[in-house]
Amino acid sequence: MPAHDRPFSVDHDVEVPVPAPGELWTVGAVILNRDGEAFAQKRGPHRRLFPDTWDVVGGHVEAGESLLGALAREIEEETGWRLRRVRRFLGIATWHGDDGAGLRHEADYLVEVEGDLDRPALEWSKHSAYGWFGRGTLDRLKENRGPGEFLVHDLVARALRDRPQEH
Repeated sequence: MPAHDRPFSVDHDVEVPVPAPGELWTVGAVILNRDGEAFAQKRGPHRRLFPDTWDVVGGHVEAGESLLGALAREIEEETGWRLRRVRRFLGIATWHGDDGAGLRHEADYLVEVEGDLDRPALEWSKHSAYGWFGRGTLDRLKENRGPGEFLVHDLVARALRDRPQEH
């Protein structure tokens, strides 16, 4: 059984939107370390969408795939970590890629993962760097973005500000 098919828990108040037929959806995961910093990876300079910019873990939802199934798959593919718990729904963002494919809807979640957070297994063909970002280093997430293009920065800032307490 692929790791992204393994069970993970979903907190009782987590919203999971239902995509309408024909909509393009993506998912994003804000992953925090034990110091409360958020993980981000830098997209490679040759990527079609948003080259050389910081991004959270995530990607496109494939045909027939659930949003949370896509979330688990993308986390594993992009980091080698396994989704353990979906803590909170962070909202939906809509955006147009610079690839001409049209409007996308992105469901973002605050999650917990299993794995060595000091050693992500990045897809180095797609990403050039990674880092952990706290309140004092969030402005780095704005690198190579124009005014009004701070989706990742604002998402991480919101997740850090509204972080749920441990239970």
